[in-house]
Amino acid sequence: MKKLHGYLTKGLTTITETCFNQQQLIKLNSYLADLTRSTLYQDALNLFDEIHCLHDNVKADHYTLSTALKACANLPNLRFGTKLHAYAIKSGFKAYSHVSNTLLFLYSKTHHLLSVKRVFNEIRDPDVYSWTTLLSSCTKLGEIRYACEAFDKMSKKEVAIWNAMITGCVENGYEDFGFGLFKEMHFLCFKPDNYSLASVLSKCYSEKLGFGRQVQALVVKTGFLLRASVVNAIITMYFNCEDVVNACQVFEEVESFVRDRITFNVMIDGLMNAGRTEQALVMFREMLEACLSPSELTFVSLISLCSCGRVGDQVYAQAIKMGFDRCTSVSNAAITMYSSSGDLNAARIIFERLEEKDLVSWNTMISSYAQGSTGISAFFIYIDMQNSGIEPDEFTFGSLLSCSEFIEMSEMIHSIVFKSGLISRIEVSNALISSYSKHGKMNRAYQLFQMSPKNLISWNTMISGFFLNGFPVQGLVQLSDLLMSNFRPNAYTLSIAIGICASISSLNHGKQLHGYIIRHDLSLETSLGNVLITMYAKCGILNWSLRVFNQMIEKDTISWNALISAFAQHGEGEEAVHCFKAMKDAGRVKPDRATFAALLSACSHARLVDDATSIFNSMINEYGFVPGEDHLSCMADLLGRAGYLDEAERVIDSQHIEAHSNIWWTLFSACAAHNNLRLARIIAGFLLETERNNPSVYVLLSNTYAAAGQWEEAARVRESMKIVGAMKQPGSSWISI
Repeated sequence: MKKLHGYLTKGLTTITETCFNQQQLIKLNSYLADLTRSTLYQDALNLFDEIHCLHDNVKADHYTLSTALKACANLPNLRFGTKLHAYAIKSGFKAYSHVSNTLLFLYSKTHHLLSVKRVFNEIRDPDVYSWTTLLSSCTKLGEIRYACEAFDKMSKKEVAIWNAMITGCVENGYEDFGFGLFKEMHFLCFKPDNYSLASVLSKCYSEKLGFGRQVQALVVKTGFLLRASVVNAIITMYFNCEDVVNACQVFEEVESFVRDRITFNVMIDGLMNAGRTEQALVMFREMLEACLSPSELTFVSLISLCSCGRVGDQVYAQAIKMGFDRCTSVSNAAITMYSSSGDLNAARIIFERLEEKDLVSWNTMISSYAQGSTGISAFFIYIDMQNSGIEPDEFTFGSLLSCSEFIEMSEMIHSIVFKSGLISRIEVSNALISSYSKHGKMNRAYQLFQMSPKNLISWNTMISGFFLNGFPVQGLVQLSDLLMSNFRPNAYTLSIAIGICASISSLNHGKQLHGYIIRHDLSLETSLGNVLITMYAKCGILNWSLRVFNQMIEKDTISWNALISAFAQHGEGEEAVHCFKAMKDAGRVKPDRATFAALLSACSHARLVDDATSIFNSMINEYGFVPGEDHLSCMADLLGRAGYLDEAERVIDSQHIEAHSNIWWTLFSACAAHNNLRLARIIAGFLLETERNNPSVYVLLSNTYAAAGQWEEAARVRESMKIVGAMKQPGSSWISI
């Protein structure tokens, strides 16, 4: 009897312990699920480790495992996930459908398609979730053919599976195939749901607007206008097609209770992208009045497209008021907004106050300083970034290289990216090539170019590098190599090459490039027409410059400037003035400072004093430009050649800027030609303050005295030249045979 009592006591103890352990596991599983729902994924994995390793009496079950796999997928952490996969096989929990499906989810999130296929093939009876995960993964990772084969093999296709195929195709570059599947689904009498409709509508652009309108009609017919996701997709479709009117009409006609926060976000983003800032701000106010709280995306959309000023300040102030300044993405957008308008102090303050800085925050700040030509500050930010433990990427180094002021900085970055392996990224190697070219180290740039992976930007960087460093022929050689490669030059490549031809007056090569442009239907590119005008002018073929100009469909300010400059180079001042009048009569483009510089140069060469004076006054009074050094130099040259030296002096003195020495030199030469001793002495005094050892000042002043018969003054100037040690270099010349 005592023995029986002992067995019963032991059995009851075992049952009690088992119940206690089961209750503990339920609590732990609940806590694990809470951590995962709260996006504390790493904490969830740490808890799983604790359950697995530290609790001898509490064993993880299939619920524990599937929750840990979900946390692992969302991190994502493939290494930990493969350990969980091994545990699932060892424990036998892989047989549970929710465990195998979560494994599919893990490998899909980590872009491990081979493992997705293997796990799927091991599932005895795949359910809808299994199929949708497989199909989504295949379409997302480029295995569209495999997805189609798997889809065709299915005997029973539910709407969710159709959705997986359609959404996967339209979101990953296979829009036409996805639209075809949607039509087939409708033809086979499968009723699309809000997911099917939204995924198709949101990917309709201008060329598919007709199809999109048909789907919209289906939405109205089936009653899905009461679903916010579908309405949002219709609005997105119209904004994609740049049809702001219909987008606004859909928004106004839909019931107010249907609109959600995303609806307003879509409207705000679409209106901002369309340049309708005021309407977007009105929409933002309506959103607040509808008691819908703005999200991070709302403020990111508004701030990203606001130019710094009253509007930008107000939007950011509202973000601060609602506590969104603590959101990293919002602060990043504000940093970009202020830095793009040149307010680096405001950008830096926001950056310093941001508690959680991510890679984008650091890159944005580095890029801001780089664009502001403060390379040292950008480099100091990079050092702080390193100290904070954030690893730089290719964009970090690209920004640093773009503003490197010293070759030593570029060399240091070269060694860092070499050690980190980022040198294999095309963006980094291109930035290095550009930096070496900027510092005149073309040998190193070319060596790196030969060793690195290449895209068209790489070729363009090398061609422009050779050109800008005084090696135009090597630039054309690189263009020839490019044409023999798998790449094809774009408009930028050809504009550089034509610029090279213009600089060396190589008409033959220029004509060949013109022929290439015509053969490859690039004649509509305005930028190419502009450089062709300049090239033919510099090669002496003015009538071809005029022909190219007349054949251009779209002409911008640069086009007109190029033709005016062409007339100026060929001494056709009157034609340049007529061209300017035609530009004004066309009314499509406005002249800029370069236009007036070219015009005044043309008038100077042709000695059109009255026209030049009229144009100069028009530039100031009609267009509001303050004359620069080039404008004043042209006027001084023109008036000086015509003998109007007093007028030239008056023009220079009337401008509230300090005349550059080039302007005084222009007028000085005219004084010598017209024996104006008074002005010659004044100008010589100015020039000797900055160019005391320049013998040309003494020689020209001496010649002016001699021409006026004042031989003693001429001799005194020559003597002063000897005293200061200014020696006139003997002239030399060379010819190429």
